[in-house]
This record gives sequence, C-alpha cells and structure tokens, in this order.
Amino acid sequence: MKRKVSSIALNALLLILGVVTVYPFVWMIFSSFKENQEIMALEQHLLPQKFIIDNYINMNAHFNFVRFFLNSIVITVVITLIVIYTSTICGFVLSKYKFKGRNILFGFVLSTMMIPWCVTIIPKYSMIQAFGWMDSYKALIIPAMFSGFGIFMMKQHISALPDEILEAARIDGANTWQEIIYVYIPALGSVHKSLLMLGIIGSLQTYALIGVMTGGGPNHATEMPGTYIFMKGFTESQMGYACAISVAVLIFALVLTFIQVRFLGSGDFMKKGE
Repeated sequence: MKRKVSSIALNALLLILGVVTVYPFVWMIFSSFKENQEIMALEQHLLPQKFIIDNYINMNAHFNFVRFFLNSIVITVVITLIVIYTSTICGFVLSKYKFKGRNILFGFVLSTMMIPWCVTIIPKYSMIQAFGWMDSYKALIIPAMFSGFGIFMMKQHISALPDEILEAARIDGANTWQEIIYVYIPALGSVHKSLLMLGIIGSLQTYALIGVMTGGGPNHATEMPGTYIFMKGFTESQMGYACAISVAVLIFALVLTFIQVRFLGSGDFMKKGE
C-alpha cells in the first residue's frame, strides 16, 4: 500500500512537471493565431479571442523560409562536421603523441573554455572586419572551427583507449591517417554522436555572433531563424509574428529530434516502440 501511494505521488509530480514544461509550447501555438494586441494585453487567455491566420500569411509573404532554413542547415552542418574533425585530430595528437609543451598546449585549450563568449565578440568583430569577411558565411564558420570542449572530450576518450591498439596498427603498416580512420574513429562512435548533437544545438544558438558579424547581410541573406525571431519578437514587439515563426522552427526541431532518436544510436528504442 505504501509503495502504491508513493507511485501515485511520483506520477502526479511528474504529470505536474510535464504540464509546466509543455504549457509554454501550447501557449506559443495558440498565440500564433492571436492578434498582437491580445498577446500583449494584461488579461491573458490561452485560447484566441479572435482566431486569425494573418501571422502565418505575413510570415509567408516576408519570411523567406527556404533561404533562412538553408542558412541554418548549411552553417550548422558545416560547423559541426568541422568541429568533429578538428576535435578528433587535436584530441588524438594531445593524447597519443608525446612532445615538448603538450601539457601547456592542452592547458591553453582548457583555458578557452573559461573565457566568457561575450569577451571575444569585439576582438572577433575587429578581425573579421579587417579580413573583409563581414556579411558572409566565413564570418560565422571560420571562428567556430575549433571547440575547446570538443578537443577536451576527444582527448579524454582517446586517452582511455589502450596504446597497444595503436602499436598493433603500426606493426601492420598503418600510417597516421589509417590509424585514425580505421582504428580510433570506429571506437569513438558514441563520442562523435554526442559531439554531433551538442554541435548542432550550439550552432543553432549563435544569435549574438550572427547579429554582430552579419546583421543579416544584404537583404538578410545570412540571417538565421533564431535571430529573426528574436528581432521580431523582442525588438519590434511583433509577438504574434514571432510565435508563428517559432511554430515553424518547432517543427524543424521535432524533425531534428526524430533524426537523433532514430539514426544516432537510439534505434533500438524506436524498434521496441514499434
């Protein structure tokens, strides 16, 4: 009986927490069908008092979905793949090669994780402007090619792999690239998946960097949906418009989550659900 009461209490608590978590998304979906005045009013209602679809119509008229989402996908995919590559190479060198100053170099990599991102905005802006990369993909991709956290994660996992594997590969005549491709990369599958998802999330959240480095570019060509939502919702106070865009981005996030669950190591869960 006591166990049953505890189970009911736990389920009730989880239900309450679930409702609290889901409610903002429900409010956002319903608000996308409200007028801006109703959203900004002091007296709030969950359901629209006047149901409209103007926010979605205006979004289609002024928001270039194909270009904006293509920008998000291109920047996210390119940055994530480059970070995985550079993190794997740097982690391999720092863990399996002994050279003078290795620990100092690794300490420098760790120190980059302790510097707040906002401190680097002005130096990055000055460098990008001096290179003539403003309002371009290069301004967003090149500064993000290396990740201190990614290098740290890869080094720690590669260090845990026995050196005998590397020695056996060398005896068989493998060169450095073959050691990395055929020996270490297969053993780092789970780490690559984790770094992949963290890289995607991080790339999709670079609002401030995009705003500073591109400002949207010519005709907002390099602007990403997250930046656009922020500008419309909080700068121009068009909350209904911002909610409609957020619903579209939410669909993109759900698709991304499905890909993560289905193809990045949780396929057994999906099969069991079937």
